[in-house]
Amino acid sequence: MFIVLINFPSIKAGKEAEFEEWFAWSNQQFARFNGFVGRRLLKPIGGGRYAAVVEFESEDNFRAMHGSAEHDEAGDRVRPLLQGSPTPQFYEVIVE
Repeated sequence: MFIVLINFPSIKAGKEAEFEEWFAWSNQQFARFNGFVGRRLLKPIGGGRYAAVVEFESEDNFRAMHGSAEHDEAGDRVRPLLQGSPTPQFYEVIVE
């Protein structure tokens, strides 16, 4: 399994609810792709920045979604809500 941990930059003031709605919408878009396992948004306890866990069956499946028009549209929609760019880290599950 291929995992991406995404650390989001700060969300612009007053845009948190819109960001969470965007994440739910984008989940629906990405769930259509082959190999999609799941995508979860993590809200920090006690302040801080949001993070996400993205799971695909393989890196190839993830890369196909990442290079898609749907991914480009999702990026276009979220960019105005963020104060910077997300930072992804890529992992392969080796023990379950």
